[in-house]
Amino acid sequence: MIEKFMQEFVEEARETGLPVEAVAAGDESKVIFEHHFAPDLPRNIYSHTKSFLSAAVGIAAAEGKLSLEDRLADFFPDRLPEHPSPRLLSIRLKDLLTMSSGFGEAYLMGNDRRNGTGFPDYMAYMLSREVKEEPGSRFCYSTADSILAGRMLEKAVGMRLSEYLYRRLFEPMDIGFPLWENDPQGHPIGGGGMFLKIADMMKLGQLFLAGGRFRGQRLVEESWVREAAAKQIETEPDSADIWRCGYGYQFWRSPYPDSYRADGAFGQITTVLPRAGLTVSVQCPETGDFERVKRALHEIVLSRI
Repeated sequence: MIEKFMQEFVEEARETGLPVEAVAAGDESKVIFEHHFAPDLPRNIYSHTKSFLSAAVGIAAAEGKLSLEDRLADFFPDRLPEHPSPRLLSIRLKDLLTMSSGFGEAYLMGNDRRNGTGFPDYMAYMLSREVKEEPGSRFCYSTADSILAGRMLEKAVGMRLSEYLYRRLFEPMDIGFPLWENDPQGHPIGGGGMFLKIADMMKLGQLFLAGGRFRGQRLVEESWVREAAAKQIETEPDSADIWRCGYGYQFWRSPYPDSYRADGAFGQITTVLPRAGLTVSVQCPETGDFERVKRALHEIVLSRI
């Protein structure tokens, strides 16, 4: 049935000119459907990267190297301002993963980084920002939270995030070592900038669909899969966007039964549908109206599975 729905989506995309580069669907072990409207090349998956960071944190936690209750300030005491605020001192890894750090603004987003915001030291830049709200109290989407979480992981495991993910996920999942945006000091951006082909991007969804196993090999603990995918914090509702229905640990909740997604700018999406035993991915260009793609995916594929 999924092949039929996906083919209908492809035909709709052709007939109406939807801005889509590729679509794919799979179960936990194989690709069931894959279609390309553009050459099959690694592309920027933007904030879909955040969900790979989540997997890395889960692995490090299982190794006893990280805890959700770990505090940012304790990992970087020598980087703190002279008189740090109590709120800054209280930011936990959990707050960063749930986009509730308390900084209260969207920091270090793609355009900001392109414009040089935070150069040359993202850690120093963020630790100098005012923490306007109580950490953990309100969702505020900010790539800086993911960047800080990534830096905490690096400190905990003693290697760059890219190397850690390569050893723990990318190599055993046959993804290779992806091109990945780094900050001015050479730290991979925990919140974006990874380049992957759609089949490799979808492997994260397949891993989570299988409860943290990939082709039978345990890579992520099942308990972390459940926690990361669960609603950990409410997101502000948006009547115009049915996909805005809560956030986990660097995963968005989706409006389909028990479903969730990795979600990158302009339409780099992997939706995991556990009840159906399926995962569906799409990659889109930076130009065009992704809302049209979203509606077609919803109406033709995701709401029917």
